Amino acid sequence: MAEAPNAAVLSVDVFMDVICPWCFVGKRNLDIAISLLPDLEIAVGWRAFQLDPTIPASGKNRRQYLTDKFSDPMRIDEMHARLTDVGGAIGIPFAFDRIEITPNTLDCHRVIRWASAAELGSEAVEALCTAFFCEGRDLTQADTLAEIAEAVGLDGDDVRDRLATDLDVEIVRAEVDYAGRIGITGVPCFVMAGKYAISGAQPPEMMADAFERVAAEVIGRAAE
Repeated sequence: MAEAPNAAVLSVDVFMDVICPWCFVGKRNLDIAISLLPDLEIAVGWRAFQLDPTIPASGKNRRQYLTDKFSDPMRIDEMHARLTDVGGAIGIPFAFDRIEITPNTLDCHRVIRWASAAELGSEAVEALCTAFFCEGRDLTQADTLAEIAEAVGLDGDDVRDRLATDLDVEIVRAEVDYAGRIGITGVPCFVMAGKYAISGAQPPEMMADAFERVAAEVIGRAAE
């Protein structure tokens, strides 16, 4: 888990997966929550979680993936309609009909890890989610991931070269395993100061209130 660099910073570790639409909503709500607390410094760490690590590296047909996961086509349509309404309210133009392939997100998490090392983690998460949910881009393709990485400020050629290796594969898998060991079964999950958690894409005001309360306790204790 990310540690706050000093007592005046609240760490928030976000366990998420880029193929989870509620994680995209949660990310946007997090951005809003942070903007509501201009006097509180929040260090966000992006942590890997995989909704389905069994998806092959080549991905899985989106319709088949959803049918296997939810069974009832009407339930899928209802879910998409609800998400479209929720997303529209916070500027996410979900375009579920554009998505053809659901990827195994291991490589996506590697890209987020590399972006985070350059303090571009939030930008990478935003770009990957936008590419998948709004543009229907195929995130199984190294070239696509490299283009997205380059767009947020990384060296695209370097990312492409890294993706051709096993660099950080085991680290990401270990992080996914860690999420399970500490009891995280659904995402998004926001872990504050390493010990308090908020589950789900909660409203920004609720998140901001939780951040403020935890910060008051943690920072208050540190100052004693």
